[in-house]
Amino acid sequence: MQLDFRVFEPQSLVDFLAPRLPRDSEPLTTLLTQGRVHINQHRAQCIRTSVYPSDTVWLDLPDHWEAEVDCNWRIVWQNHEFLVVDKPPGLPVSRTTRNLFYTLVSLVRRQSPWHEAHLMHRLDAETSGLILLAKNSHVDKKWKKKASRLMAEKEYLAWVFGQPSWQYYDLECTISERSDSAIRNRMYVCESDTLAYTKPQLSRTEFTLVKTQGEYSLMRCRLHSGRKHQIRCHLAHLGHPIVGDKIYAFDGEYYLKRLQQPLTAKDYQILGAEFQQLQAVRLMLQMYGKSFEVELPVEA
Repeated sequence: MQLDFRVFEPQSLVDFLAPRLPRDSEPLTTLLTQGRVHINQHRAQCIRTSVYPSDTVWLDLPDHWEAEVDCNWRIVWQNHEFLVVDKPPGLPVSRTTRNLFYTLVSLVRRQSPWHEAHLMHRLDAETSGLILLAKNSHVDKKWKKKASRLMAEKEYLAWVFGQPSWQYYDLECTISERSDSAIRNRMYVCESDTLAYTKPQLSRTEFTLVKTQGEYSLMRCRLHSGRKHQIRCHLAHLGHPIVGDKIYAFDGEYYLKRLQQPLTAKDYQILGAEFQQLQAVRLMLQMYGKSFEVELPVEA
């Protein structure tokens, strides 16, 4: 496996790589001796070698393997403190048991000038769309506790199963994991006083029907709280789980099956898609007395 690091300003190889190397990496001098560092297509010989904008530094990790994911992220908006990035489906935002380096935050740190970038919130790995990152640790610390005010509005689009009987629905309820659930991280709407609910939290989402298309419907979802799996849980509770959602569609049957064996083409055909069809499409930021709206184009 190879890691790529993009260069954005002239400096020495050691100054460039020192703050970017994985924490458990061997010393740079050892990596050079082993021939595991390349600048563009050439093996690096000296830590004082200069690197320049448009150069790519490659680090070989011969004994490391990660799951293949779509790494095509892109910046859609930025100012002096923040980036708003469009994340592809399937790319985890931070390290998982299967991916340490091929994550959104790791890619941004390696492929942009902001090697200290931090996530300001999270998206599920299969959810695509807009996500906010701080450009450095100072900005992250400055705004982290004010994140809910900073991100004043968040909207998503979701393709769901079925045709709702309503055009608009405002769902406010308590959701929680259950200690007796076969899927440990699945969220449920709390409908009784059972002790199985582990940590009930209030949640609210507004849903607006955009259109129906055959057996599917497109929903615009506006978050008023940021609980785990909130939109997915709410839509499943309303009887319209998201297309491709392995946890909440078909009562989690395909999530549990995937734990034992790979899903088949027929399984994905039933699910309707390889990834859950949920996309973060609009983000309203409020800072310094101004509002900044970031929105992805939506197909008619």
